[in-house]
Amino acid sequence: MPKYEKGKVVKGTITGIEPYGVFVSLDEYYNGLIHISEISNGFVRDIEDFVQVGDHIYTQIIDVDEDECHLKLSIKNINYKINGKQRKRKIVETPHGFNTLKKRLPIWINNKLKNSKKNQNSIDK
Repeated sequence: MPKYEKGKVVKGTITGIEPYGVFVSLDEYYNGLIHISEISNGFVRDIEDFVQVGDHIYTQIIDVDEDECHLKLSIKNINYKINGKQRKRKIVETPHGFNTLKKRLPIWINNKLKNSKKNQNSIDK
């Protein structure tokens, strides 16, 4: 398990939003809460103006409860948004395209049929 330390900035995923704060998953063991007072230095009318469920963000650790694997977190004094979305890569077609599949598929089907007939005959005996 990773060791989390007070003051450290870590990456997490928003798993839930309540009127009082935001739940964040950090790894398979640790989760945390960003209290509404730790979202912004200004007034927060709607938490969803800042984050959405599923967002990947950076959070700063305020406190660590090792026994419960729970962290108190903040985003108000850091750049919490992870810039840029993952780009989709263009699929480059190979020169062979589906030709390999076209040639091999009948062979694979015949082999599978032969194997299933052998297995069926051995069960019947």
